Amino acid sequence: MASRLSDGVYVRDSVQIAVKLLVVGPFGVGKTTLIGAVSEIEPLRTEQLLTRAGEIVDDLRGLPGKNTTTVALDFGRITLGEDIVLYLFGTPGQPRFIQIWRDVARGAYGALVLVDTRSLDTSFEALGLVETLGLPYVVAVNAFPDTPGYSAAELREALDLAAATPLITCRAQDRESAKNALIELVRHLHDAYREHQ
Repeated sequence: MASRLSDGVYVRDSVQIAVKLLVVGPFGVGKTTLIGAVSEIEPLRTEQLLTRAGEIVDDLRGLPGKNTTTVALDFGRITLGEDIVLYLFGTPGQPRFIQIWRDVARGAYGALVLVDTRSLDTSFEALGLVETLGLPYVVAVNAFPDTPGYSAAELREALDLAAATPLITCRAQDRESAKNALIELVRHLHDAYREHQ
């Protein structure tokens, strides 16, 4: 039934492996953007307009033009090669949505943790949650136009990353860059699986 693959509806008949992955990170880091850039289907989004009441808890500094936020999840799909499909679940970034985040994480194989070097301290909650859940993860610095430049060693120290945790840079709005970040995550998961065999 792959006849409608060209319009992005069905999964190829050749797919043998389906992998649930999370795309996580703080508020405004680019999770919705990344899933939208890479998904081969029209992504499911649960975005709502930011309200005046939310101004108290949603810090919009450094996020000009941001007027929506994810309130449940984003969902997208990408097929890698002929035999593997990735189901991408983006989580809300604000602490008040932690329970939704935990629910979405059930059954996930790993996570792509997006970070913004303009506000690295906001990344600790997402990093802590993936570690608490025991999920393997890759950290991807989303390269915004005004992103300060830091060396990998400086970023690893600032984020307190283990030596085995991959650290990459991506541009969430660029399909190839986002796809490469997900491929890096799949490689990391494959390597972790082989180590435990």
